[in-house]
Amino acid sequence: MRNKLAEILVAKGITDKNVLEAIRTIPRHLFMDSSFEGHAYQDKAFPIGADQTISQPYTVAFQSELLEVKPDHKILEIGTGSGYQTAVLLLLRSKVYTIERQSELFKKTKIFFRKMGYRPKKLIFGDGYKGLPGEAPYDGIIVTAGAPEVPKALMSQLKIGGRLVIPVGTDDQIMTLFIRKSEKEFEKKEFGSFRFVPLLENKN
Repeated sequence: MRNKLAEILVAKGITDKNVLEAIRTIPRHLFMDSSFEGHAYQDKAFPIGADQTISQPYTVAFQSELLEVKPDHKILEIGTGSGYQTAVLLLLRSKVYTIERQSELFKKTKIFFRKMGYRPKKLIFGDGYKGLPGEAPYDGIIVTAGAPEVPKALMSQLKIGGRLVIPVGTDDQIMTLFIRKSEKEFEKKEFGSFRFVPLLENKN
């Protein structure tokens, strides 16, 4: 089923071999409530509690591909959620710092990671809007919730040459990539419309 899912993603335009290998390897059904297990390898988002969803595999693969993750890259993830995207980043051999603002999900995912042997560098309960300045700068920052605008804190925590992948917008989001060219200069690219749960500021 995982191989089939990877084939669907290839048909939709995903080309990064390492990302596809991660999709083939990760047991997505374990990240979901057992009532949805039968749907785990469909290319769809599903509820995971606390009004959140496990992202559509295509979206996870698309964002991961845009990040251009290399081994040992330092990656900041905003919105741990079920941990599925975190697992993909870990399989790409990056050092992952991940923040979740929903305490119910944070606790659940923390226990789950321990059980599964997934080891992000840090799993933090907090406000992703602020990023994690203490560990900055990052090679990549990935935001897994729709942001009405791009948090400046995240821009400032990118390395020169670093990449920020963020869905920007309120109802529909435009997947946006920022590449930091210098202290003050960013290159911006847009990649069409996606739907995410909202990124909320100061709400824990």
